[in-house]
Amino acid sequence: MVRFSLILIFLATVGCRNNNSDLMAVQDIIDKSIEVSGGNLYRSCNISFTFRDIRYEMNNTNGRKILKRTIKKDSTEILDILKHNGFARYINGKLVNVADSMATKYSNSINSVHYFAYLPYGLNDSAVNKKLLGETQIGGNQYYKVEVTFDEEDGGKDFEDIYIYWVNKETFKPDYLAYQFNINGGGSRFREAFNERIINGIRFVDYNNYKAADNISVYNLEALFKSKKLELLSTIRLEDISVNPDNYN
Repeated sequence: MVRFSLILIFLATVGCRNNNSDLMAVQDIIDKSIEVSGGNLYRSCNISFTFRDIRYEMNNTNGRKILKRTIKKDSTEILDILKHNGFARYINGKLVNVADSMATKYSNSINSVHYFAYLPYGLNDSAVNKKLLGETQIGGNQYYKVEVTFDEEDGGKDFEDIYIYWVNKETFKPDYLAYQFNINGGGSRFREAFNERIINGIRFVDYNNYKAADNISVYNLEALFKSKKLELLSTIRLEDISVNPDNYN
């Protein structure tokens, strides 16, 4: 009986070690991916780019991140500013009132564009849960397959979304990603990175953005991509990228 109990304790200990080992492994993968893509520069540089004729900026000032979006239509200029303490909109330099529901909508839109632009930065946020699903091969390259989910607290409005990242085992760069979302009826997307460029130490990519038929799980998108059964929905390009150090840090 004593021997049996010792065996159970040993197996439980080994199981805990394996779980901790897996957790450390996936954390190491993401840490390395962020490091080779820009590392601390994400927190010490001011970044701006154009996406679909709209200008976006991320300013790092005294340890605070400020996200901006500038929309120009004829003689009208709309400047949206998202800070840690809320959202503000200026039209032709004048602060205007925005309903809470619209402020949330605008904030989510700004966050989304910035989030994808700086990947894999952000994958170590406190609300992020990472799990190593295993290893796989795409296009002759070997990849770590990492699942990302979010806590409800601090996870944002779309905390139930599920992401998968394919991190190249040789370069540690995320060459592919997929996600499953629930807003606007839900759906899933698969993105293929291309046109990589390093600007003042930070990696930027464009994406081929694919979609599948309705109700396809995010976990099935890799196989559909390999068999060329995904539809190219759009091409996502970042233009006129600027990266400058923040003199206040």
